[in-house]
Amino acid sequence: MTPTTAMNTPVRWPSEAIREAVAPILPGFTVEVLPAVDSTNSELMRRARAGRLEPVLLVAEQQTAGRGRMGRQWLSGAGGSTAHAVASVGAMSALTFSLGLNLAPADWSGLSLAVGLSVAQSLHPDICLKWPNDLWWHDRKLAGILIETANWGESGTGRYVVIGVGLNLQTPDAVGLSTAPAGLLELLPGVDAAQALLLVAAPLVQTVQRFEARGFAPFQGAFNALDALAQVPVTLSDGLQGVAQGVDATGALLVAAAQGVQRITSAEVSVRVQQGPSYDHL
Repeated sequence: MTPTTAMNTPVRWPSEAIREAVAPILPGFTVEVLPAVDSTNSELMRRARAGRLEPVLLVAEQQTAGRGRMGRQWLSGAGGSTAHAVASVGAMSALTFSLGLNLAPADWSGLSLAVGLSVAQSLHPDICLKWPNDLWWHDRKLAGILIETANWGESGTGRYVVIGVGLNLQTPDAVGLSTAPAGLLELLPGVDAAQALLLVAAPLVQTVQRFEARGFAPFQGAFNALDALAQVPVTLSDGLQGVAQGVDATGALLVAAAQGVQRITSAEVSVRVQQGPSYDHL
């Protein structure tokens, strides 16, 4: 399957290679590539609510209404960008995909952290992680993760999870963004969307299955080793200030504040590095 991007340049997606790598550990798994969709997460959530609960990796060559955490917009496509337009002829500037599958971990805490860790480790050793769902390189945002779930079954006990990943390939325009973005091509010159997908897809499924079986605890050490906020003064969206101390075995962010070490667990907490001489290399 080789859909096309702008200028009719074919993208040779490694769909069959990914399917062959994943199907033995995730029966029924398929890979689907769409030329355009509003959002890969939205599409899989619609399917789940309609009873389509098969395991699938859905890739979009263009997203017209992509969503990030807390409702932020995330656009992508040929000649597009995750946030702003980028000049690009015959090349995709971002990779956007969603993994959908049934999942039943004993504790969901830390799933986005495990996902981010998997993607970072698959791409480049210099990529860092910013709690709770961003990949950073040189203090700039490289990728984001959005996780959603849908209950199914008469009792609503079944749960289908949709894991969305948006990865900059080219470096987007930073105008209007609070955090300057980075592009994977800065780390891996010559890489394209198809190659990046091949690098991350199978390890991501393995990570999610390991998380289902054992929770976040096995990932804690590796996450903290790549933590972009370690020992950094931070201000949270609720006004709390302190110094980030990594994450605990459940994925909660630890912040040493005036009132003692605080565990931050809410997915709606936004962490922003304090500006000023106390941390002047950001």
